[in-house]
Amino acid sequence: MASRNKAKADAAIASLKEATGKEAIFLELDLSSLASVKKSAQEFLSKERELHILFNNAGVMIPPLSEATKDGYDLQFGTNVVAHFYLTELLLPALLAGVASSPDHHTRVVTTTSSAAYLGKLRYDTFRDGPARLKSSRDALYTQSKLGNTIVAHETAKRYSEKGIVAVSVNPGNIQTELQRHVPGLVRKFLNVTMLHPTPFGALTPLFAGTSEEALNYNGEYLIPWARLGKCHKDTYDAEVGAKLWEWLEGEVKAFEATQTAA
Repeated sequence: MASRNKAKADAAIASLKEATGKEAIFLELDLSSLASVKKSAQEFLSKERELHILFNNAGVMIPPLSEATKDGYDLQFGTNVVAHFYLTELLLPALLAGVASSPDHHTRVVTTTSSAAYLGKLRYDTFRDGPARLKSSRDALYTQSKLGNTIVAHETAKRYSEKGIVAVSVNPGNIQTELQRHVPGLVRKFLNVTMLHPTPFGALTPLFAGTSEEALNYNGEYLIPWARLGKCHKDTYDAEVGAKLWEWLEGEVKAFEATQTAA
């Protein structure tokens, strides 16, 4: 269980042990830091040769514009898109190794996105901190990060499907979580009463994508509540858009790796 907050992870692990009798292992991971992503992936690979299901489930929504990642990205795009891309690429050896031993001869990467992806528009000048980003709205930065999730998932499926990796993006539904912590209090209370579902509902569609036989047919697709095939923003399926974003992400990762080597 990868998490940046050990106290919360320990509480979840204790709850899981009580419910299942099995104990999860805490893996420290702060997605706002690429150094933390690399360290976490290295720790996992030192302990496990195979990985069968990767849930890229972490996210941040509409934080203050003053907040950026440790590497200078917009906090939402850096956390939700760049870090998940880097983590998946680092764990690729374990994902590929897991294909042969998996019961269905596939491994899976399930990325949590949102219905907000429908409203997204990629603006490359806002991915990093700077004047264009500061002129943007928190909502626009969030929706572009969620669209980025669907594009990367679709592109991952295209690039690795022949090697046995199934990549899917999922809208978990409107769920009551701490994701809404930056939403004003009165608005949050209204949402809880009118729109948001209890937290456990949020696991249904990701679990379907990660474990069901049917989901093997949905490689590169976008799933909606509850455990159904949906259709996302047109850019999700645009080959040029996908290739451009993938190449940009690869360039950012290579640049980060170069700084690590130099250090």
